[in-house]
Amino acid sequence: MCRQYEHAIAITNRTLVKGDFLKQMQKVIHLRPHAVILREKDLSDEEYEMLAEKILEICRESGVHCFLHSRISVAHRLGCRRIHISVPLLLAMSEEERLQLRSDFQEISVSCHSMEDMNIAVKNGATQIILGTIFETECKKGLKGKGLGFVTEICKACPVPVYAIGGINMERLPQVMKAGAAGGCMMSGFMRLA
Repeated sequence: MCRQYEHAIAITNRTLVKGDFLKQMQKVIHLRPHAVILREKDLSDEEYEMLAEKILEICRESGVHCFLHSRISVAHRLGCRRIHISVPLLLAMSEEERLQLRSDFQEISVSCHSMEDMNIAVKNGATQIILGTIFETECKKGLKGKGLGFVTEICKACPVPVYAIGGINMERLPQVMKAGAAGGCMMSGFMRLA
C-alpha cells in the first residue's frame, strides 16, 4: 500500500482532468487512497450509472472503497453499499427513508459545515463526516476557510471519523490529522496528478 495516501479520500471532478478520465482514475485508485467519492453532479442518472459501474470495478480490483454521491437509486442498481449525501438531502427524507438508508448502506458519508450538521448526520446514521471548508480553495474562491480550530472542535464532539475538505493537499493533510481528523479529501490534487 502506498502509505502516504491511506488517509486521503479522492473526490472526482472530470472537468479538472487533462486527458482520459478513466485512465486518470486508474492512476489515482492504484495509489490506494482511503476511498473515492464519485461526485460528477452534472451527469444524468444514466450517464452517472455507466461511469459508476466502471469506477466501482477499478476500485474493487484495487481494494479501495467507493462512495456514490447522492445517487441512491443508482447505488441500489449497482449493488454499491457506500453513499455520500448532504445534510439537506438527509433532512428532505422521511423518517422511514432515513431508516431504510441505514439498512441499505454499509457506510454513509455526509457533508457537514457546522456542529449542527454533524449532530444531524450522526443522529441519522453517518459512518463518516466530510467537514468543510477548512482552507480557502480554487473552487470556492472568496469563501474563507474555517480553519484548524474548527476541525478540532468538531472532531472532539464527533463519534465517527471526520475527513477535512477544502484546500487539503499532502502538505496540509498532517495538519488536519493533528487537529483530530481521520484524514482529508482532495479533488484537484488527485484529478491533476501527473
